Amino acid sequence: MKILILGGASYTNKRLREAARERGHICHIKSYKNCYLSVESGETKIFYKGKELVGYDAVIPRIAQSYTKYGTAVLRQFEMKGTYVAASSLAINRSRNKLRSMQLLAKAGVGVPKTIIANSDSETDDILDAFGKGPYIIKTLRGTHGKGVVLAETKKAAKAVMQAFYVENVNFMVQEFIEESAGTDIRVLVIGGRIYASIKRQSLDDEFRSNTHLGAEGRKVKLTEEEKKAAKKAAKVMGLPICGVDMMRSSRGPLILEVNSSASIMTPEKITGKDIATKIIKYVENNAKRGQKKDRVGA
Repeated sequence: MKILILGGASYTNKRLREAARERGHICHIKSYKNCYLSVESGETKIFYKGKELVGYDAVIPRIAQSYTKYGTAVLRQFEMKGTYVAASSLAINRSRNKLRSMQLLAKAGVGVPKTIIANSDSETDDILDAFGKGPYIIKTLRGTHGKGVVLAETKKAAKAVMQAFYVENVNFMVQEFIEESAGTDIRVLVIGGRIYASIKRQSLDDEFRSNTHLGAEGRKVKLTEEEKKAAKKAAKVMGLPICGVDMMRSSRGPLILEVNSSASIMTPEKITGKDIATKIIKYVENNAKRGQKKDRVGA
């Protein structure tokens, strides 16, 4: 097979390329940022640094949060050409919209933290009153790796942050603070609807965010049956067969924070000792082959 990893030269992408080549595949890493698209009636083409990208049997999208719009546009061009993709452009966009993803998860009965979003600063007091006393979690809708997340200890502090965001026209949401899980969360890697690895991330010192990008420590963790069920259901609701599901443990059960379509495998691989890259490549090759068989039958 000929596989394209659509992303940058990250640890995860290099491991995926290594695993693919070890299994006898041709595999390239190409940045969507350096792609351009040609669209004509009845014809679509993707170019990378002046050369057309053709002949790929599968595309593994690894699109950064800040490039979601353009990255998924490039991916959509491959979809239009009938190329198998490991995650659809629709699913990626759905998961990247924090409010939309929360709406879909809540509708499906998946546990999520209480979340409120508004478009006017006239409702600030009512919003905060809905959570009771602080602390309050305030998140920008475009943050990633724990950036754009503020912990406001008091109502006064929360109002100041919210009003500053309103003035700067920054879209944000307010979430409840889960005291029993402060500074910790669980990252679950789901591959093909099955759980393959799970780690617990613990922040250092008094940091309330548990992202390893911010220095948090990780270790292996055993999931409860309820947590396994929640992670698999969250991945299914988002339509992402390969993803990282972030959750918190609360007194009322697991609460899903995010479903990440481009989750890093670096920390999970190092902590669990599992070959996650090869597992992903096996999933991609099996499903790409099924797609090819369907095409032949349809023809």
